[in-house]
Amino acid sequence: MDKNLKIAVAMGGPGSEHDVSIASGEAVLKALLDAGCNAVGLVVNDHAIVAPEDVDVVFNTIHGTFGEDGELQKLLDEQGADYTGAGAMSSELAFDKVLSKNRFVEEGVPTPKSEIVDCTDGLEMPVMDLPFVVKPPREGSSVGVHICRTFEEAKSAMEDAMKFSNDVLVEQFVEGKELTVGVLDGEVLPVVHIAPRSGFYDMKNKYPWMTGDGGTDYYCPADLSPELTQRVQDAALAAHHSLGIEVYSRVDVLLDDEGNPYVLEANTIPGMTESSLLPKSAQEAGYGFAELCMKIIDLSMNTQRG
Repeated sequence: MDKNLKIAVAMGGPGSEHDVSIASGEAVLKALLDAGCNAVGLVVNDHAIVAPEDVDVVFNTIHGTFGEDGELQKLLDEQGADYTGAGAMSSELAFDKVLSKNRFVEEGVPTPKSEIVDCTDGLEMPVMDLPFVVKPPREGSSVGVHICRTFEEAKSAMEDAMKFSNDVLVEQFVEGKELTVGVLDGEVLPVVHIAPRSGFYDMKNKYPWMTGDGGTDYYCPADLSPELTQRVQDAALAAHHSLGIEVYSRVDVLLDDEGNPYVLEANTIPGMTESSLLPKSAQEAGYGFAELCMKIIDLSMNTQRG
């Protein structure tokens, strides 16, 4: 990557992951500056972004709403500004759990069975048997996600999910290891095993520094046999390709006790602090954090987006 490039690191955003995005953006900005790059911060607080005229590329670290759903990408495309990561179409497809679920099924990517519950006219309950998982379709970082084992838990979860969307995704609950797999320019990175100290990998376990509660242990590479590792990586790569994601992603996978992988979702703007999951996996593959950031820039500026 040409270190004379002017880079604006976009961070923040209007969504529920604003603070997490700021942490990612500041980490990327520091890494680029420490590596001798010409970089500046660009804090975003609402649904608008203007790329500074002298900037060659915008490094997008805005997680979730606006940054990951295709909205930011469309605005930068209209401005003729280059940016990192997936384009508008693949971002929108990957961020919407209903659209991506449909694509997984169409393309034969292993994924939990599901149903969409329309709550436009008020609370409706799923027909799927318990236990199941309730998810708002267009939120990141496990916002509004609930594992339900009783009718009372399901009713409360549906009511919470309705705060975010009239349509609610309900998925078959799969008991197993929580894994995540980075994909960088078609290269599948080492598998990370996510082991929450209690419950599942929700907001408090992902970001205990924000909530003062919870916590998670991470193991990279995951303690899996070569055969299982390959099976998980194959499922992750199939998910990445099925959504047409450009440059990089991080795919979340559940592995049941019988060794069957189930893809949950693909994240097009994964966490980018040095301790985040994609950088952990990249480090295991031999990419230092600054090197990873610069590789993402280089790949992005040489990628034709759909």
